[in-house]
Amino acid sequence: MIIIKALIEGGKATPTPAIAQQIAPTKVNIGQVISAINEKTKEFDGMQVPVTIKIDPSTKNFEIYIGTPTLAALIRKELNVKKLSKAPFRVFEKEGVKEEFKESLSFDKVVKIAKMKLDDLKTDDLKKAVKQVVASCVSSGVLVEQKNPKEIIKEIDEGKWDEKIK
Repeated sequence: MIIIKALIEGGKATPTPAIAQQIAPTKVNIGQVISAINEKTKEFDGMQVPVTIKIDPSTKNFEIYIGTPTLAALIRKELNVKKLSKAPFRVFEKEGVKEEFKESLSFDKVVKIAKMKLDDLKTDDLKKAVKQVVASCVSSGVLVEQKNPKEIIKEIDEGKWDEKIK
């Protein structure tokens, strides 16, 4: 069994020399492998995604396993920003003007991210996964529903968001 690990931009894998040189000796069709990777990663367009390719050289069969981007990367994608704050609710200078990082996620997007990362968050409880995503918002200065994420965590514990967590 040959195992190849790579970081691929979602939906845009190409037969780079690093990947092609490892696949070529197995005589597996590189184009099929790349197509399969692109199909499985298309929902992560524009994001770096960890990919593991397992090839059985004797049968020429291959399997592709897709990891998920980090919570921070998913939050950035949903907010459509290049960077998150490096410190919670930090004021920063941009062109000499002080600004506060004031990005806000909707609760629906928090749930969407939690569902995408559920397998990686070491829980099968969606409510706990949602709380982990909200906690990531705390450390990166991202508001949730225009509120401090710590307030949202309390509201989740009180059951105020149970209707949306499904």
